Amino acid sequence: MPTGFGRLWTAQTVSSLGDGVMQAALPLLALTLTREPMALAVVTAAGTLPWLLLGVLGGALVDRWDRRRTMWIADMARAVLLAIPAAAAVLDVLSIPLLAAVAFLLGLGGLFFDTAATAYLPDLLRRDPALLERANSRLRGAQTAMSGFAGPPAGSALLALGRAVPLLTDAVSFMLSACFVRTLPAMPRPVPEARESLLRQTRAGASYVFRNRVLLGLALRPAVGNVAFLAVETVLALFAHDRLGIDTYGFGLLLTAEATGGLVGTGIASYLGRRLGTGTALTCTAAVEGLAIIGLAAAPNPYVAGLALAVCGAGMGATMVLGPSLRQAIVPAHFMGRVASTSRMLAMCAAPVGAFLGGWLATTYDVRTPLYAAAVLLLAMTAVTASMTSNRRVVAALRTAAPAGGPEHPAGKGCAQETAPELL
Repeated sequence: MPTGFGRLWTAQTVSSLGDGVMQAALPLLALTLTREPMALAVVTAAGTLPWLLLGVLGGALVDRWDRRRTMWIADMARAVLLAIPAAAAVLDVLSIPLLAAVAFLLGLGGLFFDTAATAYLPDLLRRDPALLERANSRLRGAQTAMSGFAGPPAGSALLALGRAVPLLTDAVSFMLSACFVRTLPAMPRPVPEARESLLRQTRAGASYVFRNRVLLGLALRPAVGNVAFLAVETVLALFAHDRLGIDTYGFGLLLTAEATGGLVGTGIASYLGRRLGTGTALTCTAAVEGLAIIGLAAAPNPYVAGLALAVCGAGMGATMVLGPSLRQAIVPAHFMGRVASTSRMLAMCAAPVGAFLGGWLATTYDVRTPLYAAAVLLLAMTAVTASMTSNRRVVAALRTAAPAGGPEHPAGKGCAQETAPELL
């Protein structure tokens, strides 16, 4: 691994810890101001709006800008931004509209940082598929550990010290991340395309995803997966309480089991890719997620439910390493920002659909129904995308993307090989 990767990993680990702090502190801050559910929902939803409104456009801008500069400026801007609600908390003028505005702007900064980081990593690692899998495994593992385990308890504890404390802690994490990012090696800017309008470049990026079978298959997995997982998440607390007899403390342990499985999945993702081929591994992890949700729905006690969620988390963790790594290996540098943001936007747009579906099914039928429906969706998605991201297509895409004499990668071990790009 290049020495620069260690600095990028450190920057994202520190930032993920701050994100985990805010993940717990932001809704609790809102709760100190109001008990109105819709007001709380506005604060929560505000952070996702930038992806829904500006996702692909943001990717097009990142493809025009220097990626390293985009990352550290986004971090510094978020650090400065957090000083505003911190000061408002000290002066006792904090409000729901201010928190919603801050959540939106933090989400906007996250859009630019995440897209730029996704586009920067393949250049840093010379688009080597094996290195990309190792790198994404480490990045994803650190993100899960910091934002899933360490951050939320720290956020709750810091809030007890004062409403401004978690906000300032997150600001410091962004400043530290920006300092590490500024030390990263500079990468050549993508080869500029013919002078086109930003809107035309945005459409070209979205079209690139929808016309390529492998990229479309990779984009459909998180999109359909978000519908399924949000349907489950919407009723999971109710299901755990009513069907499994789990109290608040036990529910926290249930979520910890899922996060633990996610860490295991990120750790074994590269092994699965080498052993089965990336395409087959992606199909297997998707199938495991669907079967695990069936196990959760049919769980007779909390222990079986925890095991099912851990297995599901492992499948999700492996998928989140293998899918992005493959995308980064096959997408040209000048398209990377737009392709990444298009895929992320599709996933974000699907989330509200899943939340509504879960609530409607639970209200109309039974609290287990959303879980079975989610499993059916996941297994159907697995069947549809299996051929789109088969080992044969993955090998073809990697060979088309690799420079002459470039490194081979066992992404499609034992499968027929092609050299032409796969288009719909």
